[in-house]
Order: sequence, then structure tokens, then C-alpha cells
Amino acid sequence: MEYTSGATSWQKVLRRAAAGLLPRRPRQRRPGWSIGVPLIAAAAGLLFTTSATTADGTALREDRRPQLNQLIEERREQVAASERRAATLRGEVEQRTNTLAGSDTPIKSQQNRARGSLQAAGFTALAGLGVTVELNDAPQLDQTQWDASNDDLVVHQSDVQAVVNALWAGGAEAMSIMNVRVLTTSAVRCVGNTLLLHGRVYSPPFKIVAIGDPAALQQALASSEGVRLFKDAVDDYQLGYKETTSMVRVPAFEDSTALRSATVPK
Repeated sequence: MEYTSGATSWQKVLRRAAAGLLPRRPRQRRPGWSIGVPLIAAAAGLLFTTSATTADGTALREDRRPQLNQLIEERREQVAASERRAATLRGEVEQRTNTLAGSDTPIKSQQNRARGSLQAAGFTALAGLGVTVELNDAPQLDQTQWDASNDDLVVHQSDVQAVVNALWAGGAEAMSIMNVRVLTTSAVRCVGNTLLLHGRVYSPPFKIVAIGDPAALQQALASSEGVRLFKDAVDDYQLGYKETTSMVRVPAFEDSTALRSATVPK
């Protein structure tokens, strides 16, 4: 009886469902979604506002390399103009000094004293037997094949410094880098794979010329740990290293002679 009654009850339920007479289940609200929609909209608005402010009326995906190249070229022209003006002013100072030296004995004496130190200070061009070292980046290689990173394939600041220091240690009398006269106080800096020297930027290959006894200079290069490490990289990654002896010439030092600091020798 209970089974029959139960079956009858279920039949009634099915019939009511078919007739659409069962009460509908209330739709559950999702408070998290209702709160999240305004937050997402606010975040999107903030993102759009920030993008518009950053773009300042230009497309963010716009290729700005031409603008950057133009800016670099403008700065180079400005530096060149400043150098020309500085050279003109130095010439005027030299001319007025010479004029005063004709009638002022102390100025004449100091002028002669300064001229006697020009060569030792690097302010005159020199020529003689010496050594030329050229450092260059590796060619475009398959890095996966050579198991190399980008840093392995370029000349670094430490590589240039190693060559320069070795040449000084070998008794170099005068030196130039990229045909720019350098002194023992000249700073060698690299930005990426470019060389920054006296405010100018140079790309590889980097050419270093030193006047002195070729045998002593080459021996100093061979004894330098830094140069040896670079030569190992030459074998491993095909970096460029060329060392030659010949008659060479280095120009006069043309950078600023302003004294920034000094100490009294003991």
C-alpha cells in the first residue's frame, strides 16, 4: 500500500511539473559579482585615463626610434657647436696672452715654462714606433649553437681598460683611442657596446694606438690577465683582436684642461 501510495504521489508531482504548477525556485543572488562589476569598471576607467595621460595625444605603440635618432643627432650638433666655440675662445685667450707676453716679463717667463711642459703633458702630437690594438664585437652568430649570451659577443669596458692599462704598464709614451689622445687620467666608459670617451660616443671596432718600445708593449699585453681573458673569448666566440707594430701617430690632447682637484705632493 505504501509503495502504491508513494508511486501515486510521485505521479502527481510529475503531472504538476508538466503542467507548470510547481513553484519556481527563487534565483540566487551573487553578491560578489554585483560588487565586482563596479570595481572592474573603475579599474578600467583608471587604466584608460592613465594611458591617455601618458600618450599625451600620441599613440603608445608608435615607433619613436626616428624621434630618438633625431634627438641624438641634435645633441651631437650642439656638442660640436660648443666645441667649436670653446676652440675659438681658447685661440683668443692664447692670442691675448701672446700680446701681453711681449711687454710683460713674468707672463713671458710663465709662457715659456708652460711650452716646455706641453709634450710631457700630452698637448702636442707625437709620432713614432708603436703598437696598435683593435678590439671588435663578434659577428652575428647562432647563440644557441655557440652557447653564448649577448654579453659574450661584445667588447666590454673592462676589455678596453685591460688593453689601455697594459700599454701604460709597458711604458707607452703616448696613447690614443679612436684617434683621440688620452692621458693616464682619462676615463674609459662603455654604454652597452659603445665607448664613451671625453663626452663622445664611439662604436666598435675600438682602435687603441700607443707609442713606445714595441717589444715591451707586446710583452705587457701578453702578461695582462684581462687581455688574456679577452683572447680566450676570441677563441670561444670569435670576438675580434688584432695587434700590429708599425710607425704610428697620436694627436694632441684637446679636451678641457680645467683643474678639478689637486693635492700637494709630500
